[in-house]
Amino acid sequence: MIEFKVLKNSQKSQARLGLLKTDHGLVKTPSLVPVATQACVKTLDSQEIEKTKSQILISNTFHLFLKPGDELAGDIHEFMNWSRPLMTDSGGFQVFSLGFGKDFNFGKVSSEKLSIIEKSNQPKSIKITDKGVWFFSPLDGKKFFMGPEESIRIQENLGADIIFAFDECTPPRATKEYIKKSLERTHEWAKICLKVKKSDQALFGIVQGSCYPNLRKKSASFINSLEFDGFGIGGDLGEKKSITKNILKNTIPYLDPSKPRHLLGIGKLDDMENIIKGGVDLFDCTVPTHYARTGTAFVNKGKLDLKKTKFLKDKKPLDKSCSCYVCQNYKRNYLCHLTRAKEITGLKLLSFHNLYFFNTFVERIREKIENNLI
Repeated sequence: MIEFKVLKNSQKSQARLGLLKTDHGLVKTPSLVPVATQACVKTLDSQEIEKTKSQILISNTFHLFLKPGDELAGDIHEFMNWSRPLMTDSGGFQVFSLGFGKDFNFGKVSSEKLSIIEKSNQPKSIKITDKGVWFFSPLDGKKFFMGPEESIRIQENLGADIIFAFDECTPPRATKEYIKKSLERTHEWAKICLKVKKSDQALFGIVQGSCYPNLRKKSASFINSLEFDGFGIGGDLGEKKSITKNILKNTIPYLDPSKPRHLLGIGKLDDMENIIKGGVDLFDCTVPTHYARTGTAFVNKGKLDLKKTKFLKDKKPLDKSCSCYVCQNYKRNYLCHLTRAKEITGLKLLSFHNLYFFNTFVERIREKIENNLI
């Protein structure tokens, strides 16, 4: 189980400082939750991840079920040699990413406003039913089923400190009628997840409702009425940042303030302060490591594309104000060389720096809350 204590509420926004206690240690909130999809933050080992100031990770239930299998993996802390707190998602995001996300090639945020997904529509590659979802394995094409019972069983086998209820992560550009139907399904699955859970892991219920204020309020109120240990805020989050802000306004006030809130799949640098001011305690995002693998480093003045030849003559550190070991020991010209030569070491060093940079960024936001600046 977990314990969560709010240490300070901002007088200027919904931001707050908190302390999340788990069996594997403490997490100061608000906090970024780096993504360890397959029990690994790509290119980094567990000791390196800890040195990036990462406090807690989230792994992917769906992918670990496919390989190596949740029973083979067993307790994920031991499996990946990570002694600090862990989350596992429910597999609900794959309902979106392998479904309508794949069909229409969009993410959780879409700039298009025209609704194209009707109430009766089904994705091409999966089948969503009231009991769960039929998938085809992207590894070998085998058909398999995952519903709330299966999701909880897998997550219990993996043994993370915090697990999530199975849900349908709704796609952008769906009609209100589709979202209503999906919401009813997600709410039924939430009740089943609570009923079948046997472990003492903390279980978070997920609020859905897309960009529709009345549906977000309805979902938040319903999930809050159940005996969850915390909350996830999921689904599509609008075509621009102002929509995400409104979604939080129509969700956070209906959730028990004594429990932690996690925003699923959002965490770019220019999102962080806004979502924290909106009342979010935890949020996961692949941006720091994903961008690193494309040769991009985040610095105080923006981003550096280290694939560009101009950096071969640049003997400055990535960011002179950064205290990470990469900035203290390597120069841009070397990192540019590694990136252009497609050396794995380059990906590793950039991943380390980016994660350290992101965690330091959130650390400074915590200081702003402490000093009554936001």
